[in-house]
Amino acid sequence: MSQLPADPALDADWTGICRRIVEEQKKLFSESDTVAERDEYEGVGEGGDRTLVLDRQCEDIVFAELRNLAENEAAAFTAVSEERGTVEFNGGGNVWVVIDPIDGSLNVKRTIPRHSLSIAVATAPNMAAVEFGYVYDFGTEDEYLAQSGEGAYLNERRLEPSGREGLEVVGVEGAAPADLAPMLAKLAGKVYRVRCIGSLAISISSVASGRFDGLVFPHLSRSVDVAAAQLIAREAGALVDLGDDGLSAVGLALEDRFPVTVAASAEGLETLLSTRSDG
Repeated sequence: MSQLPADPALDADWTGICRRIVEEQKKLFSESDTVAERDEYEGVGEGGDRTLVLDRQCEDIVFAELRNLAENEAAAFTAVSEERGTVEFNGGGNVWVVIDPIDGSLNVKRTIPRHSLSIAVATAPNMAAVEFGYVYDFGTEDEYLAQSGEGAYLNERRLEPSGREGLEVVGVEGAAPADLAPMLAKLAGKVYRVRCIGSLAISISSVASGRFDGLVFPHLSRSVDVAAAQLIAREAGALVDLGDDGLSAVGLALEDRFPVTVAASAEGLETLLSTRSDG
């Protein structure tokens, strides 16, 4: 992001910020590591989902870092977060920070060790303008990050296009049986195996790393789940489809909804698009 005009919010050490958040969240998860301790709710977030106490606590950790950036560096930006919704710092500025403190809340509640922190930084309120993306998988302790035009990395190793043409392993999310079954029926004979992790950000990032050959999702998705991972996938050479009008038409506001399909190859993307209810 150094090629852009000087801006404290853009020039911030976002990798360092994200890593500090991860370390604090790890401490929080270690303090409540049973289903009974984690199965406590606290109202409904701005995204419309019931909010775990842990969701709020993890978001508090994120916003402590954001307040520090705003107060100590005079950074102006607009945060879009699943629980708080839209929050402006120093007037909002021309930078958007899109946050999902816990992507995979049901996994967290059940102590299933696959959930993620997802943070994206954009220079305009649309997907095409995302400049930085960070996804941390707390189950595998894998760190995915990308900067626009500078590639994507997994644990500091640069990711390269997989070159795989087929669809041997495809990630699926949105695991309600009634919604998933019609999509799986369309995949029969076209995909060898499917896997459901329970975190859209992790599944998209798994296409970037070559672990998955694609990702399909039977529902419309939200910016907080997708913004960081879609940049990571694109910078790793994967193809991302968020609707017919292109990435620049997909907004970052919490109320915006859009389809998401990701694949390592054009052939794979075409196959997966045929499973979408809008396809």
